[in-house]
Parts: sequence; structure tokens; C-alpha cells
Amino acid sequence: MQPIRQGDVLLRPLSYVATSWDHPLPHLTLAEGEVTGHRHRISEGRAELYENDGTLYLRVLSPQATLIHEEHQALSIPQGIWQVRIQREYEPEGWHYVAD
Repeated sequence: MQPIRQGDVLLRPLSYVATSWDHPLPHLTLAEGEVTGHRHRISEGRAELYENDGTLYLRVLSPQATLIHEEHQALSIPQGIWQVRIQREYEPEGWHYVAD
């Protein structure tokens, strides 16, 4: 599987993660826009979101799940384990997260 990108959110497919799947987060929001307040979130399909050492992992349990955001086209995320990354940019002042 190939990585999937929606705005400043990148999903990297993983075959294995050394983490416990016992305590999913109570939401399916992958990222919240700093400027608009819009959210990258799972709207359809069965999925769980986990956090381990500051990194988010999306576990899609159904054949697919739908990732939505108010300013981007909805994307179909295939079943599997995905690492959630937020794109960053470098400026002379240092690294900062891309604002969506």
C-alpha cells in the first residue's frame, strides 16, 4: 500500500506496530486545523485511533474507512494499520507544523 495524504495529514501504511490495542482514543479525529478549526476525521467505516509515545496510529478494521475534511476531497482508507503524521515545514526560525 502507498501512503495517503490529505492536506497536512499523511498516513503511512505499517505492517506491525509494537503497541497495545487495548485502549483506543474516544474519538476519530486525526488532526484539527489550527486556523479554521476544521478536522481531519474518520466519518464512515469501523476504525480505532491510538496514541503511543506522541504518535497516532489509525487501525482500520472494516474493508475501508472514509477520511473527511471540510476543505479536501473525502478519501477511502483501506483496512490496515496507519501511522498518522502531520506535515512540517522548515523556516530559518525552525520547524513548524503546516497550518491547514
